[in-house]
Amino acid sequence: MSFVPKIGTSIKRQLEEREDIVLSPYAARNKHSRGRRTPEPEDTCDIRLPYQRDRDRITHSKTFRRLKYKTQVFLAPTGDHYRTRLTHVLEVSQIARTISAALCLNEPLTEAIALGHDLGHTPFGHAGEVTLNELHPGGFRHYIHSLRVVDFLENDGRGLNLTLEVRNGIVRHSKGREDIFPSRMGERAITLEGQVVRLADIIAYVNHDLDDAMRAGILGPNQVPSAISTVVGERHSQRIGTMVRDVIVETLTADDGYLHISERMLAAITELRGFLYEHVYRYHRVHDEFEKAQRIIGELYGYFLEHGLVRRVGGEWLEQTENREQWRDEKYAHRMVCDYIAGMTDRYAMAIYEYLFLPTPWSAR
Repeated sequence: MSFVPKIGTSIKRQLEEREDIVLSPYAARNKHSRGRRTPEPEDTCDIRLPYQRDRDRITHSKTFRRLKYKTQVFLAPTGDHYRTRLTHVLEVSQIARTISAALCLNEPLTEAIALGHDLGHTPFGHAGEVTLNELHPGGFRHYIHSLRVVDFLENDGRGLNLTLEVRNGIVRHSKGREDIFPSRMGERAITLEGQVVRLADIIAYVNHDLDDAMRAGILGPNQVPSAISTVVGERHSQRIGTMVRDVIVETLTADDGYLHISERMLAAITELRGFLYEHVYRYHRVHDEFEKAQRIIGELYGYFLEHGLVRRVGGEWLEQTENREQWRDEKYAHRMVCDYIAGMTDRYAMAIYEYLFLPTPWSAR
Protein backbone atom coordinates (compact mmCIF):
# COMPACT_ATOMS: atom_id res chain seq x y z
CA MET A 1 0.00 0.00 0.00
CA SER A 2 1.39 3.42 -0.92
CA PHE A 3 1.00 6.65 1.00
CA VAL A 4 0.28 9.94 -0.77
CA PRO A 5 -0.21 13.14 1.31
CA LYS A 6 -3.50 14.95 0.68
CA ILE A 7 -4.11 18.67 0.71
CA GLY A 8 -6.83 19.78 3.12
CA THR A 9 -6.29 16.89 5.54
CA SER A 10 -4.44 17.27 8.85
CA ILE A 11 -0.77 16.56 8.19
CA LYS A 12 -0.48 15.15 11.68
CA ARG A 13 -3.26 12.65 11.01
CA GLN A 14 -1.67 11.69 7.70
CA LEU A 15 1.66 11.08 9.41
CA GLU A 16 -0.05 8.82 11.93
CA GLU A 17 -1.67 6.89 9.10
CA ARG A 18 1.67 6.52 7.38
CA GLU A 19 3.15 5.02 10.55
CA ASP A 20 0.46 2.31 10.45
CA ILE A 21 1.37 1.55 6.85
CA VAL A 22 5.19 1.52 6.94
CA LEU A 23 6.25 0.70 10.51
CA SER A 24 6.94 -2.75 11.90
CA PRO A 25 4.43 -4.21 14.38
CA TYR A 26 7.22 -3.92 16.95
CA ALA A 27 7.75 -0.18 16.39
CA ALA A 28 6.53 2.53 18.74
CA ARG A 29 3.74 4.67 17.29
CA ASN A 30 3.11 8.27 18.19
CA LYS A 31 -0.61 7.74 18.70
CA HIS A 32 0.17 5.10 21.34
CA SER A 33 2.61 7.29 23.27
CA ARG A 34 2.11 7.32 27.03
CA GLY A 35 2.28 11.09 26.90
CA ARG A 36 4.28 13.86 28.53
CA ARG A 37 4.93 14.67 32.18
CA THR A 38 2.72 17.74 31.76
CA PRO A 39 -0.13 17.29 29.24
CA GLU A 40 -0.07 19.74 26.35
CA PRO A 41 -3.11 20.81 24.29
CA GLU A 42 -3.29 19.08 20.93
CA ASP A 43 -2.66 21.30 17.91
CA THR A 44 -4.51 19.78 14.96
CA CYS A 45 -2.63 22.13 12.61
CA ASP A 46 0.75 20.85 13.75
CA ILE A 47 2.97 19.34 11.07
CA ARG A 48 5.01 17.29 13.56
CA LEU A 49 4.21 14.25 15.65
CA PRO A 50 5.24 14.10 19.33
CA TYR A 51 8.55 12.28 18.79
CA GLN A 52 9.53 14.77 16.11
CA ARG A 53 8.77 17.62 18.51
CA ASP A 54 10.93 15.94 21.16
CA ARG A 55 13.84 15.63 18.74
CA ASP A 56 13.54 19.31 17.83
CA ARG A 57 13.32 20.43 21.45
CA ILE A 58 16.52 18.56 22.25
CA THR A 59 18.38 19.85 19.19
CA HIS A 60 17.48 23.48 19.96
CA SER A 61 18.36 23.26 23.67
CA LYS A 62 21.32 25.08 25.20
CA THR A 63 22.56 21.88 26.81
CA PHE A 64 22.78 20.20 23.41
CA ARG A 65 24.87 23.06 22.01
CA ARG A 66 27.31 22.83 24.91
CA LEU A 67 28.14 19.24 24.01
CA LYS A 68 30.54 20.50 21.34
CA TYR A 69 32.94 21.62 24.09
CA LYS A 70 32.67 18.54 26.30
CA THR A 71 35.22 15.73 26.32
CA GLN A 72 34.63 12.35 24.75
CA VAL A 73 37.98 10.68 25.64
CA PHE A 74 40.76 13.23 25.08
CA LEU A 75 40.38 16.21 27.39
CA ALA A 76 39.75 19.60 25.73
CA PRO A 77 41.37 18.46 22.47
CA THR A 78 43.00 21.13 20.30
CA GLY A 79 43.05 18.90 17.22
CA ASP A 80 40.13 19.61 14.91
CA HIS A 81 39.37 15.95 14.18
CA TYR A 82 39.06 14.43 17.65
CA ARG A 83 35.57 13.50 18.77
CA THR A 84 33.70 15.59 21.29
CA ARG A 85 30.52 14.68 23.11
CA LEU A 86 28.53 16.38 20.35
CA THR A 87 30.08 14.43 17.48
CA HIS A 88 29.60 11.28 19.57
CA VAL A 89 25.83 11.75 19.86
CA LEU A 90 25.62 12.55 16.14
CA GLU A 91 27.44 9.31 15.30
CA VAL A 92 25.20 7.37 17.68
CA SER A 93 22.17 8.94 16.01
CA GLN A 94 23.40 7.98 12.53
CA ILE A 95 24.08 4.37 13.50
CA ALA A 96 20.80 4.04 15.42
CA ARG A 97 18.78 5.48 12.55
CA THR A 98 20.42 3.07 10.10
CA ILE A 99 19.39 0.13 12.26
CA SER A 100 15.90 1.54 12.87
CA ALA A 101 15.31 2.17 9.17
CA ALA A 102 16.25 -1.40 8.26
CA LEU A 103 13.98 -2.78 10.99
CA CYS A 104 11.12 -0.39 10.06
CA LEU A 105 11.16 1.22 13.50
CA ASN A 106 10.24 4.79 14.42
CA GLU A 107 13.21 6.89 13.26
CA PRO A 108 12.22 10.21 14.89
CA LEU A 109 11.88 8.45 18.25
CA THR A 110 15.23 6.74 17.75
CA GLU A 111 16.85 10.04 16.81
CA ALA A 112 15.36 11.93 19.76
CA ILE A 113 16.70 9.36 22.24
CA ALA A 114 20.11 9.29 20.55
CA LEU A 115 20.50 13.08 20.50
CA GLY A 116 19.40 13.40 24.12
CA HIS A 117 21.14 10.43 25.69
CA ASP A 118 24.29 12.27 26.83
CA LEU A 119 22.88 15.67 27.79
CA GLY A 120 23.79 14.96 31.41
CA HIS A 121 27.49 14.37 30.81
CA THR A 122 29.94 16.44 32.82
CA PRO A 123 32.96 18.41 31.65
CA PHE A 124 36.04 16.21 31.15
CA GLY A 125 33.96 13.14 30.35
CA HIS A 126 34.06 10.28 32.81
CA ALA A 127 36.66 12.06 34.95
CA GLY A 128 34.00 14.60 35.88
CA GLU A 129 31.37 11.92 36.37
CA VAL A 130 33.55 9.90 38.75
CA THR A 131 34.38 13.00 40.80
CA LEU A 132 30.80 14.22 41.12
CA ASN A 133 29.73 10.71 42.05
CA GLU A 134 32.21 10.82 44.94
CA LEU A 135 31.36 14.35 46.11
CA HIS A 136 27.59 14.58 45.74
CA PRO A 137 25.80 12.87 48.66
CA GLY A 138 23.23 11.34 46.31
CA GLY A 139 25.88 10.10 43.90
CA PHE A 140 25.98 11.01 40.23
CA ARG A 141 25.26 9.06 37.05
CA HIS A 142 25.25 10.91 33.75
CA TYR A 143 22.26 9.01 32.37
CA ILE A 144 20.15 9.90 35.42
CA HIS A 145 21.33 13.50 35.18
CA SER A 146 20.39 13.54 31.48
CA LEU A 147 16.82 12.90 32.58
CA ARG A 148 17.11 15.69 35.17
CA VAL A 149 18.28 18.05 32.42
CA VAL A 150 15.29 17.41 30.17
CA ASP A 151 12.80 17.29 33.06
CA PHE A 152 13.91 20.25 35.20
CA LEU A 153 17.06 22.13 34.21
CA GLU A 154 16.53 23.08 30.58
CA ASN A 155 14.33 25.95 29.45
CA ASP A 156 14.97 28.08 32.54
CA GLY A 157 13.85 25.37 34.93
CA ARG A 158 10.74 24.34 33.04
CA GLY A 159 12.36 21.39 31.30
CA LEU A 160 11.58 20.16 27.80
CA ASN A 161 8.48 18.15 28.75
CA LEU A 162 9.38 15.17 26.57
CA THR A 163 7.32 12.04 26.00
CA LEU A 164 7.76 9.09 28.33
CA GLU A 165 9.25 6.94 25.55
CA VAL A 166 12.08 9.41 24.90
CA ARG A 167 12.72 9.97 28.61
CA ASN A 168 12.82 6.21 29.23
CA GLY A 169 15.23 5.67 26.34
CA ILE A 170 17.55 8.36 27.67
CA VAL A 171 17.73 6.98 31.20
CA ARG A 172 18.13 3.37 30.01
CA HIS A 173 20.89 3.97 27.45
CA SER A 174 23.98 3.48 29.60
CA LYS A 175 25.87 0.30 30.27
CA GLY A 176 29.40 1.14 31.48
CA ARG A 177 31.24 -2.17 31.51
CA GLU A 178 28.14 -4.21 32.20
CA ASP A 179 26.66 -6.66 29.70
CA ILE A 180 25.83 -5.06 26.37
CA PHE A 181 22.37 -6.61 26.54
CA PRO A 182 20.98 -6.28 30.10
CA SER A 183 20.04 -9.62 31.56
CA ARG A 184 17.05 -8.15 33.42
CA MET A 185 14.17 -6.88 31.31
CA GLY A 186 13.55 -4.01 33.74
CA GLU A 187 16.92 -2.52 32.79
CA ARG A 188 16.01 -2.34 29.10
CA ALA A 189 14.23 0.55 27.42
CA ILE A 190 10.50 -0.01 27.02
CA THR A 191 10.71 0.59 23.27
CA LEU A 192 12.76 -1.27 20.70
CA GLU A 193 13.97 2.14 19.50
CA GLY A 194 15.45 2.83 22.94
CA GLN A 195 17.18 -0.54 22.90
CA VAL A 196 18.62 0.27 19.47
CA VAL A 197 20.17 3.48 20.84
CA ARG A 198 21.81 1.60 23.70
CA LEU A 199 23.49 -0.76 21.24
CA ALA A 200 24.31 2.04 18.76
CA ASP A 201 26.03 3.91 21.61
CA ILE A 202 28.56 1.17 22.16
CA ILE A 203 29.05 0.51 18.43
CA ALA A 204 29.80 4.22 18.01
CA TYR A 205 32.22 4.67 20.88
CA VAL A 206 34.30 1.51 20.50
CA ASN A 207 34.89 2.49 16.89
CA HIS A 208 35.46 6.24 17.16
CA ASP A 209 37.54 5.92 20.35
CA LEU A 210 39.74 3.40 18.53
CA ASP A 211 40.00 5.79 15.58
CA ASP A 212 40.92 8.73 17.85
CA ALA A 213 43.50 6.62 19.72
CA MET A 214 45.20 5.84 16.42
CA ARG A 215 45.06 9.52 15.46
CA ALA A 216 46.71 10.39 18.78
CA GLY A 217 49.47 7.83 18.27
CA ILE A 218 48.44 5.78 21.29
CA LEU A 219 47.69 2.78 19.09
CA GLY A 220 49.13 1.65 15.79
CA PRO A 221 46.96 0.32 12.95
CA ASN A 222 48.19 -3.23 13.54
CA GLN A 223 47.76 -3.34 17.33
CA VAL A 224 44.14 -4.45 17.36
CA PRO A 225 44.19 -8.20 18.15
CA SER A 226 43.62 -10.31 15.06
CA ALA A 227 40.83 -12.19 16.86
CA ILE A 228 38.87 -8.91 16.83
CA SER A 229 39.82 -7.53 13.41
CA THR A 230 39.08 -10.87 11.74
CA VAL A 231 35.46 -10.57 12.85
CA VAL A 232 34.81 -6.82 12.55
CA GLY A 233 37.29 -5.75 9.86
CA GLU A 234 40.42 -3.66 9.51
CA ARG A 235 39.04 -0.23 8.60
CA HIS A 236 36.84 2.17 10.59
CA SER A 237 33.90 2.16 8.17
CA GLN A 238 34.21 -1.59 7.66
CA ARG A 239 34.03 -2.25 11.40
CA ILE A 240 30.89 -0.14 11.86
CA GLY A 241 29.23 -1.62 8.80
CA THR A 242 29.97 -5.17 9.90
CA MET A 243 28.55 -4.62 13.39
CA VAL A 244 25.41 -2.84 12.15
CA ARG A 245 24.75 -5.45 9.47
CA ASP A 246 25.05 -8.26 12.01
CA VAL A 247 22.45 -6.65 14.30
CA ILE A 248 20.02 -6.06 11.44
CA VAL A 249 20.32 -9.55 9.95
CA GLU A 250 20.12 -11.36 13.30
CA THR A 251 17.12 -9.29 14.44
CA LEU A 252 15.20 -9.73 11.19
CA THR A 253 15.92 -13.45 11.23
CA ALA A 254 14.59 -13.88 14.78
CA ASP A 255 11.55 -11.64 14.14
CA ASP A 256 10.42 -11.78 17.77
CA GLY A 257 10.31 -8.13 18.80
CA TYR A 258 13.77 -8.13 20.42
CA LEU A 259 17.20 -7.00 19.27
CA HIS A 260 19.65 -9.75 18.44
CA ILE A 261 23.34 -10.00 17.65
CA SER A 262 25.38 -13.08 16.79
CA GLU A 263 27.47 -14.63 19.56
CA ARG A 264 30.57 -14.17 17.43
CA MET A 265 29.96 -10.44 16.97
CA LEU A 266 28.95 -9.90 20.59
CA ALA A 267 32.19 -11.55 21.73
CA ALA A 268 34.24 -9.38 19.34
CA ILE A 269 32.61 -6.12 20.51
CA THR A 270 33.03 -7.09 24.15
CA GLU A 271 36.70 -7.93 23.58
CA LEU A 272 37.26 -4.66 21.68
CA ARG A 273 35.72 -2.70 24.55
CA GLY A 274 38.04 -4.47 27.01
CA PHE A 275 41.02 -3.77 24.73
CA LEU A 276 40.19 -0.03 24.74
CA TYR A 277 39.89 0.07 28.53
CA GLU A 278 43.28 -1.55 28.87
CA HIS A 279 45.23 0.27 26.16
CA VAL A 280 43.46 3.64 25.75
CA TYR A 281 41.30 4.69 28.69
CA ARG A 282 43.99 3.58 31.19
CA TYR A 283 46.92 4.75 29.06
CA HIS A 284 49.22 6.78 31.31
CA ARG A 285 48.91 10.07 29.39
CA VAL A 286 45.12 9.82 29.27
CA HIS A 287 44.99 8.79 32.93
CA ASP A 288 47.28 11.67 34.00
CA GLU A 289 44.94 14.18 32.39
CA PHE A 290 42.02 12.33 33.97
CA GLU A 291 43.53 12.99 37.43
CA LYS A 292 44.10 16.68 36.65
CA ALA A 293 40.49 17.03 35.57
CA GLN A 294 39.31 15.37 38.79
CA ARG A 295 41.33 17.90 40.78
CA ILE A 296 39.70 20.81 38.94
CA ILE A 297 36.20 19.45 39.52
CA GLY A 298 36.92 18.66 43.17
CA GLU A 299 38.30 22.11 43.98
CA LEU A 300 35.48 23.89 42.19
CA TYR A 301 32.93 21.79 44.06
CA GLY A 302 34.48 22.62 47.43
CA TYR A 303 34.71 26.34 46.66
CA PHE A 304 31.11 26.63 45.43
CA LEU A 305 29.81 24.68 48.38
CA GLU A 306 31.50 27.09 50.78
CA HIS A 307 31.12 30.41 48.97
CA GLY A 308 28.23 29.99 46.56
CA LEU A 309 28.31 29.93 42.79
CA VAL A 310 30.42 32.16 40.60
CA ARG A 311 29.22 32.83 37.06
CA ARG A 312 30.69 34.64 34.09
CA VAL A 313 28.35 37.27 32.70
CA GLY A 314 29.83 38.87 29.61
CA GLY A 315 33.47 39.40 30.47
CA GLU A 316 32.92 39.65 34.23
CA TRP A 317 32.85 36.97 36.93
CA LEU A 318 30.00 37.57 39.35
CA GLU A 319 29.18 35.82 42.61
CA GLN A 320 25.64 34.56 42.96
CA THR A 321 24.26 36.13 46.11
CA GLU A 322 20.59 35.20 45.87
CA ASN A 323 19.12 32.25 47.78
CA ARG A 324 21.60 32.70 50.64
CA GLU A 325 19.01 31.46 53.13
CA GLN A 326 18.42 28.31 51.08
CA TRP A 327 22.17 27.87 50.69
CA ARG A 328 22.39 27.07 54.40
CA ASP A 329 20.45 23.90 53.57
CA GLU A 330 23.30 21.49 52.84
CA LYS A 331 21.17 19.27 50.60
CA TYR A 332 20.07 22.27 48.51
CA ALA A 333 23.66 23.56 48.21
CA HIS A 334 25.01 20.20 47.08
CA ARG A 335 22.25 19.89 44.47
CA MET A 336 22.89 23.36 43.06
CA VAL A 337 26.65 22.88 42.91
CA CYS A 338 26.35 19.47 41.27
CA ASP A 339 23.90 20.76 38.65
CA TYR A 340 26.08 23.78 37.91
CA ILE A 341 29.33 21.86 37.47
CA ALA A 342 27.70 19.07 35.45
CA GLY A 343 26.45 21.66 32.96
CA MET A 344 29.87 23.21 32.36
CA THR A 345 31.93 22.72 29.23
CA ASP A 346 35.61 21.78 29.55
CA ARG A 347 36.79 25.28 28.68
CA TYR A 348 34.33 26.99 31.03
CA ALA A 349 35.46 24.78 33.92
CA MET A 350 39.11 25.60 33.20
CA ALA A 351 38.37 29.32 32.87
CA ILE A 352 36.53 29.54 36.17
CA TYR A 353 39.24 27.45 37.85
CA GLU A 354 41.87 29.86 36.56
CA TYR A 355 39.87 32.82 37.85
CA LEU A 356 39.38 31.33 41.32
CA PHE A 357 42.67 29.59 42.00
CA LEU A 358 45.44 30.96 39.78
CA PRO A 359 47.09 34.33 40.46
CA THR A 360 46.41 37.16 38.03
CA PRO A 361 49.54 39.02 36.92
CA TRP A 362 49.55 42.56 38.31
CA SER A 363 49.36 45.33 35.77
CA ALA A 364 49.91 49.00 36.64
CA ARG A 365 47.18 51.36 35.48
